[in-house]
Amino acid sequence: MTGTDTRTLRIAMNGVTGRMGHHQHLVRSVLALREQGGLDLGDGTRLWPEPLLVGRDAGRLRALAGRYGLEHWTTDLDGALSDPAVGVYFDAQITSAREAALRKAIAAGKHVYCEKPTALDAGGAVDLYHRARAAGVRHGVVQDKLFLPGIRKLKRLVDGGFFGRILSVRGEFGYWVFEGDQQPAQRPSWNYRGEDDGITSDMFPHWEYVLSELFGPIRSVQAHTATHIPRRWDEHGKPYEARADDAVYAVLELESGAVAQLNSSWAVRVHRDELLEFQVDGTEGSAVAGLRHCRVQHRSVTPRPVWNPDEPAAGDFRAQWQEVPDNEPFENAFKAQWELFLRHVALGGPWRHDLLAGARGVRLALLARTSAREGRRLPLRVTGP
Repeated sequence: MTGTDTRTLRIAMNGVTGRMGHHQHLVRSVLALREQGGLDLGDGTRLWPEPLLVGRDAGRLRALAGRYGLEHWTTDLDGALSDPAVGVYFDAQITSAREAALRKAIAAGKHVYCEKPTALDAGGAVDLYHRARAAGVRHGVVQDKLFLPGIRKLKRLVDGGFFGRILSVRGEFGYWVFEGDQQPAQRPSWNYRGEDDGITSDMFPHWEYVLSELFGPIRSVQAHTATHIPRRWDEHGKPYEARADDAVYAVLELESGAVAQLNSSWAVRVHRDELLEFQVDGTEGSAVAGLRHCRVQHRSVTPRPVWNPDEPAAGDFRAQWQEVPDNEPFENAFKAQWELFLRHVALGGPWRHDLLAGARGVRLALLARTSAREGRRLPLRVTGP
């Protein structure tokens, strides 16, 4: 695509042979932007994203490029970063490889955008932030949950004062990941092999930004982790010892005084409307929000339940809640944030989903794991970046 009104931006995309990098970032975000003719920057120009696929397996990269009609792919990360035509580096690799690659990209002067967690430890995550600032590059971390329709509706209610004083937040996330013997597992075996690869490291960076963005800063955390399924089978049918935690149960106190209870598990069978749900209770009303839907019950229409175990429950509790309307179109959550980040790269301006935000997520995950290991509640002391 060429023309005086079009600005091409080449994006080195590392990790797109993986499930998340392939489906959400390449296909449903970058390629979807190309299908709509690029990104309208609002100043008479359009940004045309040109992906350069990066990875370790030449065969898989070649096949992926051929499948989507893409010209550029490479197994040489250093070569990709030395290419002056590359303006942005994106990373969706495994966490253990991410920090070193991001450092290289920042040193090469590339704007960086990446999945979370940004590093294995808080020191490394904060160091990435400082390096990006010193290099003068723009930087972002995927915070897709904020762009889900259900969470955006929940944010609308918070901003509108619907809840009054918020008392509590209860989050339920997860599903049953098959062990791999009778049915193939839905997640790669590497997720369970290393002690640092558990669900706490995976999900607490999400919970940090969801709680902070919607309900305010976190004051303390008390967590309990578990490896409920200690024996699993890999992609070749071979059994292995699962060392990573597959469940974490946590209580977090917010600076407002509200209490958040979060259950995250790969060993739970779903009996709720969506795989992720938050219930928020306040003095004036309550809401239950999932990936797409959000339902509310205001104080003025709250029924009067009476505890009587000798009689069947009167009425359908779920039917007593009202659906929050969309009131606006909702894009794919990953694509929505890609659009914002690419606008930030092209035009500058305020941007809060940066590497410092990513570091806060890493810090909370590590604090939760320490809390579980030591069996005590820990304060979240944030003195600065």
